[in-house]
Amino acid sequence: MLSFDDFKISSLLRNAIEDLGFKEPRPIQAKAFPVILSGKDMVGIAQTGTGKTFAYMLPILQMLPFSKEKQPRVLVLVPTRELVVQVVDEIEKFGKYSSIKVVGVYGGTNMNRQKEALAEGSDIIVATPGRLYDLMLSRALRIKTIKKLVIDEVDVMLDLGFRFQLTNIMDLLPERRQNIMFSATMTSEVDKLINDYFITPSKVTVALSGTPLDNISQSCYPVPNFYTKVNLVIDLLKDNDLYNKVLIFVSNKKSADRLFEALDEFYGSETCIIHSNKTQNYRLRSIKQFDEGKNRILVTTDVMARGLDLDKISHVINFDTPSYPENYMHRIGRTGRSEEEGTALLFYTEKEKADKEAIETLMKIKIAQNDLPDHIEISERLTPAETPKIIEANNPLKRQEEEVGASFHEKKEKNTRTNQGGSYKRIIEKKYKKAKTKGDKNYNKRNKRK
Repeated sequence: MLSFDDFKISSLLRNAIEDLGFKEPRPIQAKAFPVILSGKDMVGIAQTGTGKTFAYMLPILQMLPFSKEKQPRVLVLVPTRELVVQVVDEIEKFGKYSSIKVVGVYGGTNMNRQKEALAEGSDIIVATPGRLYDLMLSRALRIKTIKKLVIDEVDVMLDLGFRFQLTNIMDLLPERRQNIMFSATMTSEVDKLINDYFITPSKVTVALSGTPLDNISQSCYPVPNFYTKVNLVIDLLKDNDLYNKVLIFVSNKKSADRLFEALDEFYGSETCIIHSNKTQNYRLRSIKQFDEGKNRILVTTDVMARGLDLDKISHVINFDTPSYPENYMHRIGRTGRSEEEGTALLFYTEKEKADKEAIETLMKIKIAQNDLPDHIEISERLTPAETPKIIEANNPLKRQEEEVGASFHEKKEKNTRTNQGGSYKRIIEKKYKKAKTKGDKNYNKRNKRK
């Protein structure tokens, strides 16, 4: 079996790997290492949680020589702020015995402080596309020295609307560079990006998206509505020993806030929440507290499905069924990491049944179904989205829509007037048959004599 001793790496990197407790490389790391080390462009297709960060950073750190230059030589682009913080932290761990300096830049924080950090010099920049593009436009960051570009979770970036910034950044980078890209799904947009910017890339594939993870137990519950789902979650979480570290995914921010408020009444300080409307400090604090075990339950949205690297999550609960089946794979990939056992639960309503079936089609398996326990109260309370719209067909007080057409009254006389120019010009033109011109004061006198 392959081990890190088989890799041609420096003793400094080897010592850092030993400190981290890594013994054997994962499949994506073993396959990507020689390709990246060769200097070729590479496209890696791998599910979240397969060790992609280590897969690209190990060969890059091995190839990165000492330099006194202040300008960066490696650029790593990731979709979320949390992922920037996470990647910076991991690079610092890998390069703890070297002089490598890494700087992370992302939105939601003071740009001036990031400019100051960049001015002090860096070897590696880890950034979200939006903030990086802003720093480039303000000339706080020069990227002409970049030799290697890494784009991680590129499919998420495109989904979040970063295409404009991403293509502009790539156009401004030096043409002679190594491109490295990782994605969990190979969409037509990702394929177009590869065709436009990559030069005969080598493709490395490990566990295509849609491949169910063997160490994750999956089951689902049919539930009639949102607040019945809330009742079910509250009941399940009563078992502290079984549900000791639970990640709950919901479809949007409003639903996340509703669920958090409901759980807060029962579990108080055990619960925390993350979504894009929360401040950066709040989000980072919530992640830290959940990771350290201070909070047992974390409620989050899909934007966080691939921005988290949290260990020993006992359960992932899909409170809402994702409309894109690939997102289900990214969600459940938060549990069962490092070959540990994990559990994933899926709640679905009648409207979400088609989305559940799409997930099963993608994975080519049938998710085991559990009956809703008899003691769970079926809530009659509905969310605004679930409330049926009342259509009043023959309401006499309701204003009938009027047919849009011509004006229904004659215009007043003052509204029929047209603009004929300034009154002075009209009077002079009538008196002298020609408008008096500026600069020819004697024109009118000469005209009179004639």
